[in-house]
Amino acid sequence: MERKTEITIKGNPVALGGDRIQAGRPAPDFKVLDADLKEVTLSKFKNKVKLIASVPSLDTPICDLQIRRFNDEASKLSRDLEIIFISMDLPFAQKRFCHDNNIKAVKTFSDHREADFGSKYGVLIKELRLLARAIFVIDRNNMVKYTEYVKELTSHPDYESALNALKEILK
Repeated sequence: MERKTEITIKGNPVALGGDRIQAGRPAPDFKVLDADLKEVTLSKFKNKVKLIASVPSLDTPICDLQIRRFNDEASKLSRDLEIIFISMDLPFAQKRFCHDNNIKAVKTFSDHREADFGSKYGVLIKELRLLARAIFVIDRNNMVKYTEYVKELTSHPDYESALNALKEILK
């Protein structure tokens, strides 16, 4: 499925591949790569609350600020929380970015090989082979509790709503 009017880049609509994920439904499993090129799936984070952020590239100003904010704020909430950032960046670039920017609470994964996450979570910008900016909050049972597909790719997500959704689950 392709959604053509859901997001824009600098006001210009782009098509997203895959279905939109809905709160209240099970989170789809996915395959991404870690920094060592090992395959990781959603099941790796079993029994954890998860905030998954899809971003176009860590090496852009909005993504940089976004990962820093979640690294600082969400990481203080609970040991039962996994903060996961997924982009099309190569695993080596993600590892370098996290090292250079002291990102320790956030785990980064690459969807560059198969675009599996992008397709299953409806964030794949097909013509650019990038991921749209989105936030998914998933509970310990892998039920989606909160989603945000950021309408304008160059805009920030609603940090407060995502953090509030996390706090509600972690009560």
